[in-house]
Amino acid sequence: MKRESKHASADYARIEQAIIFLRTSAPRQPSLREVAAAVHLSEFHLQRLFSRWAGISPKRFLQLLTLEHAKTQLADSTDVLSASLTTGLSGPGRLHDLFVSIEAVTPGEFKTRGKDVAIQYGFHPTPFGPCLLGKTGRGICYLEFAADRTEADMLEHLQNRWPGAALQQAQAETGRLVTKIFKPGRPGTASFNLLVRGTNFQLQVWNALLRIPPGYTTSYAEVARWIGKPGASRAVGNAVGNNPIAWLIPCHRVLRSDGHLGGYHWGTDRKSACLVWESQYASGNHTARAV
Repeated sequence: MKRESKHASADYARIEQAIIFLRTSAPRQPSLREVAAAVHLSEFHLQRLFSRWAGISPKRFLQLLTLEHAKTQLADSTDVLSASLTTGLSGPGRLHDLFVSIEAVTPGEFKTRGKDVAIQYGFHPTPFGPCLLGKTGRGICYLEFAADRTEADMLEHLQNRWPGAALQQAQAETGRLVTKIFKPGRPGTASFNLLVRGTNFQLQVWNALLRIPPGYTTSYAEVARWIGKPGASRAVGNAVGNNPIAWLIPCHRVLRSDGHLGGYHWGTDRKSACLVWESQYASGNHTARAV
């Protein structure tokens, strides 16, 4: 499994290069040959690798990355989400059969900035590049994709978020969690408890994000409406941007009202990758083993 995980992360590094090229070149619809040359692969190798990773061809991926697709996806999501959310359901379907619940730190822990909290952490490959995961005895408290950060930078960021906590590297323990988190399309269920440190408003937003089912998107304005604060789109955007737990708190599913991707703490190319990769699993089109 460890070797498969390393291969998955290495594959994503190549695919990320392809995604960046496709996004920047989308208006002129580049050919497979151009994309392959940009990432220094043969057309055959790129087609095979891309299809194994994403479940679709580079050409189809390019179509999914267009603004028109984002607008259509956002429009199609609204009615489905509204119908399910108003009944108190989490959504019309759940990817990976994951069940996630959020617990906030106590007021005392918030005030002391995590003092006496012990956090185990580890660096691991994922389908979206390396990540840093942190966990406590009460749940996962941190999950960050590397983006352009070094491991030292990521660890410093974790410590800054929990300045009073004691950090201890525990690769085996955190590795088991990462394996469960990125196991799409497999039988069985997995439950995750999240321990977060945030304001009441941030907690409201992060809980609202858990209600967006895989394969669907919504807007910042819609999230603001869900939490009873219409007109607070900008504040919602700030709370989304401060999400400390990537993927499990799915901030990648929130777009601008005009269908544009909007920001993403770990890069818009990774956000595109998350959405397209996730939509393939949600629709049952993906059969490859990602991790």
